[in-house]
Amino acid sequence: MYYLYHIPGKKIGVTRNLNNRVTLIQGYNPSEYEVLDQSDDIDYISDKEIELQKSYGYKVDRKLYKNLFNKMKINVTEQTSTFAIPLNKLRGHLMDNIGMSWNTSHGSFKLDLQTIHWIMDNAKMSMYNDLRCYIYNKAFAEYFKATREFKCEKKPLKIFEQIRDWAQDRGLYDHGDVNTQYIKLQEEAGELAKALLKDDQPEVIDAIGDMVVVLTNLAHQRGVHIETCINTAYQVINKRTGKMINGTFVKDEK
Repeated sequence: MYYLYHIPGKKIGVTRNLNNRVTLIQGYNPSEYEVLDQSDDIDYISDKEIELQKSYGYKVDRKLYKNLFNKMKINVTEQTSTFAIPLNKLRGHLMDNIGMSWNTSHGSFKLDLQTIHWIMDNAKMSMYNDLRCYIYNKAFAEYFKATREFKCEKKPLKIFEQIRDWAQDRGLYDHGDVNTQYIKLQEEAGELAKALLKDDQPEVIDAIGDMVVVLTNLAHQRGVHIETCINTAYQVINKRTGKMINGTFVKDEK
């Protein structure tokens, strides 16, 4: 998802990660900027950025955002992939280049939320130039392969993508952990139990929704999409046979 943001009196820009680009890098709190528009269509959001920059009287970018999309330079050797970016600015550039791919002797790599998380955990500043940082290709290849062994064949569902974008923007993936998410899941399960006992349908809906959000984030923190988890589970249960006993489906013993 691309966000068209406005810092009143300063600028209008586009980013895929509001928390990182606007808050962490530029130093503006969420209360100090506004989102004017958002879209997963890079052509639309690029044209809209220029249109609004002119409308608000700000400096107009010389290049459309979409033409900067894959601008990040990567120098590839047999052992490493080096980014021509300081380590402290790497995340923002990676987020703005989601979808970019490059080839190495260990295979082709692609930037997405999962691989960016690994890169940020493993990137090292160059000992020869502090304006560059790098990763080891073989280590990245092993991670890249592992996270895609059980990839869901279906396209990620938009609602789950929106949940992940929401969590990323708020720093949950950068600063949270799976243990905290698991505790949160138990809290939401308790809320569901209370709602069921009270026969409170709106609260039941709210609690189930909260649990799905938590599970979506927990899955992402473990390097997998919840769509993959659901698909994997369904491929198992759709082959099960059994019968209902006292209100519970009991599978046949093999």
